[in-house]
Amino acid sequence: MRVLLLHSLLACLLLPRSSLADEEPDVLVEQATKALNANQPEKALPLLDRALKAAPKSTRIWFLRAAAHDRLGRPEKALDDLNELLRLDPNAARAINERGGIHFKLGNIKESVADFDQYLKMRPDGFNEHWRRGISLYYARRFDDGRKQFEGYEKVSTTDVENAVWHFLCVAGKDGVDKARASLLRIGRDRRVPMMQVYDLFAGKLKPADVLKAVEEGKPDEAERNTRLFYAHLYLGLYAEVSGDSKAALEHIETAVKHRVRHYMWDVARVHRDLLKKK
Repeated sequence: MRVLLLHSLLACLLLPRSSLADEEPDVLVEQATKALNANQPEKALPLLDRALKAAPKSTRIWFLRAAAHDRLGRPEKALDDLNELLRLDPNAARAINERGGIHFKLGNIKESVADFDQYLKMRPDGFNEHWRRGISLYYARRFDDGRKQFEGYEKVSTTDVENAVWHFLCVAGKDGVDKARASLLRIGRDRRVPMMQVYDLFAGKLKPADVLKAVEEGKPDEAERNTRLFYAHLYLGLYAEVSGDSKAALEHIETAVKHRVRHYMWDVARVHRDLLKKK
């Protein structure tokens, strides 16, 4: 899945320079933004703390600090910041959207869907690209709505195996594996390894061992191999679960979580693992 770039989200919440208390918070915000764009949230956070002391009503700073907390693996604190932002500006659509993602990371599925739904009421043109909403709908067991969401994403990308798999899972959740396989979305070539093998696995053409074998193709470096193993085990786990093998599902999902990646899908794996353990 593709995530909107951070700077495009931040741009929607920019405040005029004159709305800040003085020049200092403006400079701090600029420095913090650079740190976040450089994937250095630990450097951004103290800058934003200082900026908020000078400009506590700046929605831009609350949004940035929520992003910093999120990057540091602190979704509870990110949620607090977004809640404060929305207290200041209840109609901040991007903040509502991001809060939906934070709620999901906290396992608050109902609240996640509610925020995503509210966001799309405000920004209906964002429907097709909203694959995160589709995932939340799956966990909320709103399978028909999830199916429609992933069918919408076809208009954004026709080469995304993950979209086809989550569509499969939504159909299977309501109508079973056979119907899901019969209605599997057709896609072009997903260049990420081993995604085409994952696609063929769900299509019934390959076995789980074929997916793991593909991970080693081309002798990937350590970082690439870690990413490949994450996605391989995530989708092997989802395949095992939909096939009725709960033990293998948990083993694969737990392995996926160990191969951490900087992506929303890692949180999907973690949330899924926690739900499996509750079962």
